[in-house]
This record gives sequence, C-alpha cells and structure tokens, in this order.
Amino acid sequence: MVANVANAIAAYANTAAKTTGPGMAPRDEGPSFGEVLQEAAKSSLDTMRKGETVTAMAAVGQADLSDVVQAVSNAELTLQTVTTVRDKVITAYQEILRMPI
Repeated sequence: MVANVANAIAAYANTAAKTTGPGMAPRDEGPSFGEVLQEAAKSSLDTMRKGETVTAMAAVGQADLSDVVQAVSNAELTLQTVTTVRDKVITAYQEILRMPI
C-alpha cells in the first residue's frame, strides 16, 4: 500500500514539473502537495507503529496502562482520519469519472 502511495506521489510530482509553462502561475518555494502527502503518510505509519510497540511492551509488563491507552487512542484516531481521507479521495475520483467530457 505504501509503495502504491509513493508511486502515485512520484507520478504527481513528475506531472506537476512538466506543467510549468507560459500560462502557468509561478511555483512558490513551499513543500509540494506530494511531499505533504508523503509526510502525512509517514507520520500516520509512525503513530500506528508506536501504538503497537507500547501495546506489546504492556503485554510483558514494561509499559504503564495510561501510556497504552493514550497510544492506542492516538492510533485509533489516526486510522479513522486515514479512512476518512481515503473515502473522500475515492468519492472525488468517482465524481471526476462521472463528469461529461
């Protein structure tokens, strides 16, 4: 899944680089959309991994219960956010497919 996202981000960046021309607005020096998306994906994965790690540590008695609850809550919120964004992207894609040419 992450490889597919990375490929999509790279394709978007290549397309964006090719579409700068005389009628296009100058590009600002901030991060590109692809870079922002990639950073968000990495951050989401890190949050999920931290939740798994803290839960595993609690199973062997090395983590406090409040840390486990906080890590799992953060992971759950991240998963809900990612799912919502995915659903919005799919809905937008379906809307684009329904547009007349």
